[in-house]
Amino acid sequence: MTKYMGIDIGGTSVKYGLVDENGVVSNKNSFKTKAENQTGLLEDLLTAVENIKTIDSNLAGIGVSMPGVVQEDGYLTTAGAVKCFYEINLKDILENKTGLPVKIENDANAAAIAEKWIGSAREVHDYLSLVLGTGVGGALVINNQIYRGAHARSGEFGWMIVEDDDIDVEMGSLNFRGATVIGLIRRYNQYSDKPVDDARVIFKRADNGEVLAKSVLKSYYHSLAKGIINLEVSFDPATVIVGGGISNNTEFIETLNQAIEEIKKVHNSIKNLDLPPVKAAKLKNDAGMIGAVYQLIN
Repeated sequence: MTKYMGIDIGGTSVKYGLVDENGVVSNKNSFKTKAENQTGLLEDLLTAVENIKTIDSNLAGIGVSMPGVVQEDGYLTTAGAVKCFYEINLKDILENKTGLPVKIENDANAAAIAEKWIGSAREVHDYLSLVLGTGVGGALVINNQIYRGAHARSGEFGWMIVEDDDIDVEMGSLNFRGATVIGLIRRYNQYSDKPVDDARVIFKRADNGEVLAKSVLKSYYHSLAKGIINLEVSFDPATVIVGGGISNNTEFIETLNQAIEEIKKVHNSIKNLDLPPVKAAKLKNDAGMIGAVYQLIN
């Protein structure tokens, strides 16, 4: 069976493993990201490649998922928190060092296209994907292909303005209203004398009747629902997939769909439309590796 190496570069850690032609991941490992040290990070990546080669010496290629604005030719206009990789062509570097074909893909795009391969989007050709984490990442897939836009910035759904803020417009963006960390957790901690760093605590406090938790969650769902409706009426997807740790909560997905329906009811132009329900992403922590390898294969 043909096997590939999948690499998922994050601001804190780098995950890697073997990915076979069916998208099954094995032999997973990780190391800390040297986000400010280009030479050190490249050395660590090459060491990881050698580690995987000791398991399978016949690798067919390497798929890399990472944050930032990633051009199709592998040039990194930006690289998120991995500051040392700004404005380099990582594809060329890795191909020259390893002698293997390499595909570099934006992490949100990789997670989205992985769902097409073996996840929640297998039966559709046009869909949207949002990843709720520190901010809101996203991807638009049209005819089974990621739409990148003129400057490889398509899918930056977090920049959409969904609420008014007269002081700082960005504070009304989907990032600051619909993300898990700088959206939900940040807003809860603004008003709570018992700050949290885990969204699950907010849900638990709401279930226990805490007024603040219930109020912040209601506002959070409303903002996120508005953002998703904006995307649905703009792109007419067959489905909308939401990933990130919060999507593991079935109550979250159900309540988000209810919030979308409530807004639809008071929007006369769309209240009778059948907008696709939001579905949870099937693939979790391995989605980046799987999606990057899928892009390499295709």
